[in-house]
Amino acid sequence: MLSTILVPMDDSKHADHALEYALENFPEADVTVLHVVGVPSMMMGDAVGLTLEDNISEAAAERAEPVFDRAHDIADERDREIKTIVGIGHPARNIVDRADEYETVVLGSHGEDWDRATRRFLVGNVAETVLKRSPVPVTIVR
Repeated sequence: MLSTILVPMDDSKHADHALEYALENFPEADVTVLHVVGVPSMMMGDAVGLTLEDNISEAAAERAEPVFDRAHDIADERDREIKTIVGIGHPARNIVDRADEYETVVLGSHGEDWDRATRRFLVGNVAETVLKRSPVPVTIVR
C-alpha cells in the first residue's frame, strides 16, 4: 500500500481527474498537491512577472491559490485532507526534482488547455518528461 503520493496540478480538467484518482484509489495515502508557477515561455510572461514581485514566494503562493482551492474542494468532497506545495519554474523539472520524496506521482495526461503543438513547443510535454525521468513510479490519468 502506498503511503505518500505527489499530485502535480495545473488549471486543467486532467489534473482534477488525477487528484480524484489518487484520492479514490489510495484512501490511506498522504496526498500532496504541487502547483508550479513561473512557467518559462518564449515571451517569459509568467516567469518575468514573478521576478518583478517584491516577494517571489508570496506572489507564487497567491498565483497557486485558485488551483489549491479547487484541490481542497475535490478532497473535501471525498472527506480527505491534502497538503499543498508551490514550485517555481519549469513544471516537469519541479516534479522530477521532488518525486523521490514520494512513493509515486499521479498526474494528468495533458496540462493546461493550450493547443497541443503550442504546449509542446513552449514547455514540452510535462507528463511525458516526468514519465521518462521520474525516480519513482508514475501514473498518468486521462
